[in-house]
Amino acid sequence: MQAHVLRMKPGDDLRGALEAACRELLAGGVQAACVVSAVGSLSCAVLRYADQPGGTTWAVPLELLTLSGTLSRDGVHLHASVADGQGEVRGGHVMRGCTVRTTAEVVLALLPGWQFGREPDAATGFMELVAVRRPG
Repeated sequence: MQAHVLRMKPGDDLRGALEAACRELLAGGVQAACVVSAVGSLSCAVLRYADQPGGTTWAVPLELLTLSGTLSRDGVHLHASVADGQGEVRGGHVMRGCTVRTTAEVVLALLPGWQFGREPDAATGFMELVAVRRPG
């Protein structure tokens, strides 16, 4: 396993920066990656909660507690949990609009023996992960 480290700056879009990193990694031949670690702060989070059609905006100073997900040729699939100044925690699917407040430090694991993609799944109705082990 190899690692790729990102440090995002104030005003960066968390999802947008990870999508850009995904494109860069794919251009370099990486076919699968996942989030290993993430810490930082956001000035705004846009999260889609379970079974909701769109995102909900939480525009207060937030700590980024967790970030998990996969990066593939079909884009990123990310979930996060964030906490406000009173420790109230919310989590969900990361949408565009999650804006870095001071920093976001993200460590990605590059998975050279794998290829990730997404295909429609009749059972769920969503584009779901397809992981294929690559020879070599």
